[in-house]
Order: sequence, then C-alpha cells, then structure tokens
Amino acid sequence: MTEPLDYTASELLAVMSGRILVDGQTAFAGVGIPLLAAVLAQRTHAAGLTILFEGGTLGPFVVAGELPPSTNEQRCTRRANMLLSITDVLLLLQRGYVDVGFMGGAQIDRHGNLNSSFIGDPADPAVRLPGTGGGNDIASLTQMIVAMKHERRRFVEKVDFVTSPGYLDGGASREESGLVAGGMYRVVTDLAVMGFDDETRRMKVLALHPGVTAQEVRDNTGFDIDIAAEPKFTEPPTGKELGILRHLDPDRLYTA
Repeated sequence: MTEPLDYTASELLAVMSGRILVDGQTAFAGVGIPLLAAVLAQRTHAAGLTILFEGGTLGPFVVAGELPPSTNEQRCTRRANMLLSITDVLLLLQRGYVDVGFMGGAQIDRHGNLNSSFIGDPADPAVRLPGTGGGNDIASLTQMIVAMKHERRRFVEKVDFVTSPGYLDGGASREESGLVAGGMYRVVTDLAVMGFDDETRRMKVLALHPGVTAQEVRDNTGFDIDIAAEPKFTEPPTGKELGILRHLDPDRLYTA
C-alpha cells in the first residue's frame, strides 16, 4: 500500500484552489497562495490560464525560487504579455475580461462577505487590517475564490465590515444592490471546499478534505453551515502537485 504523502495546510490550500481554475480563464491573483495555485494550474491542467496582477502585469512568467513578494515588484514583469496601469487593470475588470478573482480575508460570513479592514468597533477597532486595495473591485466584478484558514474567529455570523462583497444579505440582495456580475464561487480552507446555495446564497460544504469530519468543520465555523449527511471528500494532493509547489517555493516562503 502506498504511504500517504505529507503536506502542509498551505500546500493543501494551493492545490485545492488550483484545481478549481479552468483552462482559458483570466485570473486575478495576488502573491502567496493565490499565485502558487494559479501557476500550479498552468503546469498541470490549465496551460492556457492567464494570470493578472493588480499592479498591472498581464501574463507574467513566474520563475521558480524567485517568487515576487508583492504584485508591484519587478519580478512580476518578467516576460509578461503586457504591462498596464492600475486604472487599465480595473477597466479590464469593468469590461468583463477577468473571469476569476483570488482573495483572502480576516473574516468571512455565511453569505461570503469578506472583511479585511478592521476587527471590532469601527470607532475604536481592536485590530486594524490592510484594507481593500482593489479587493472591492475584484469581488464586485468577478467570480471569487477565497483561500483562508478555517477558524471560528474567521468564519463569523456577520463580518465587522464588508470590505469585499459576497452575496450581501443572501438571496437576490447582491443583484438588487446593482452588482449584476460576478459573485462568490468557492471558499477553500484547510478543512473543506465550500460553495453557495443557488437561491439562499448561504455557504455550504461541497467536500471535506481527507481525514476531516463534519463536526470538525462545524466546531470551527461561527454559523450554521450545511453539510450533507454523507459528504463528499476531496482527493489528497498528488506527488506531482506537491513537487511543482516545492519547486516553485523551495524556501517555503508561502507553503511552510
């Protein structure tokens, strides 16, 4: 019998996120796990995937062992198809040329709204976070994939601030607010892969990762989450997938 492979939670996030991407898509990816997931997809099943950086790079060539620490760093521009201004990047979003956005956040709620602004009372927050950047634009105009650690303090009943909109209050509230494009597509964590009900727009578990129980997900979620009585399970990362990730990030800057 083949021994199961060892992998970190970050490697699991990158693999499971990468598998969601489809050949021919244009994906808005930040550095870290989103970039690793996108490059992994390119080198496995989606050779025609185009990566777009918020800093203005379209179609970068990512060099193994030299991952950019920021989307504005010069390593992002190597052999790129095009270098744009941030204004032009946002215009691509508005014109519908970007299919997928990748994002994380400090908090997410049952309808996929993300908070990366502050925790606590807005007048006197306990924690100040980086803020939106282009996050609101991306979440408003593309299909979103969120990759984050699955913890009760992150998966909350209601986010302290909606930095990036998911399905707002559920149902048709996103469309009624004027956001007629995009939406929250998948939430990938170290425990499971989640989607959203087509009508209620409430988060639901699509598949648990190997070895994870439904109760473990419930214990780490701050709201009631739908899980099938006999849930599906994801396939564990393969040796090929892990080999690509470790070649890209040999110093484990993002996958430790």
